[in-house]
Amino acid sequence: MIRVKIICLGKLKEKYWREAEQEYLKRLQAFAKVEMIELKEESFDGKIPAEVIKQKEADKINSVLGKIKDAYVIVLDEHGKQFSSVIFSEHLFELANRGNGEFVFVIGGPLGLGELILKKANLKLSFSSFTFTHQMIRVFLLEQIYRSAMIEGGRQYHY
Repeated sequence: MIRVKIICLGKLKEKYWREAEQEYLKRLQAFAKVEMIELKEESFDGKIPAEVIKQKEADKINSVLGKIKDAYVIVLDEHGKQFSSVIFSEHLFELANRGNGEFVFVIGGPLGLGELILKKANLKLSFSSFTFTHQMIRVFLLEQIYRSAMIEGGRQYHY
């Protein structure tokens, strides 16, 4: 069983995203121990420069990362590497089988992640060249982790 921590900024505001997140967390219980770590996102009104906001958020994320030892850190970043679902599953479980049983995924806020966090990443992951809200990506990430577990276990879910 893999261990997954997902550090994210902000809460899921819409009921349908919360329900989708809960559904995938429930499905994952048999395959992974998943912990969601929600941090308060900084408000962005245009008066404070984006880089200042990103730095404040990076400091919050870094304080959590500093308490987690020996985990493989994957940040979601628009400039990251893209995988197919099968290759992502193979990569994740190959790492797990080599002893990297704990994964920390980091999802930034609307402005993205600060350099401090990007530099700490073992892997920068992109889901697409498209831009998605950070709320959508939370659910997409859980679905891909679940899909990876199904692929690894040879179960019918991924066709």
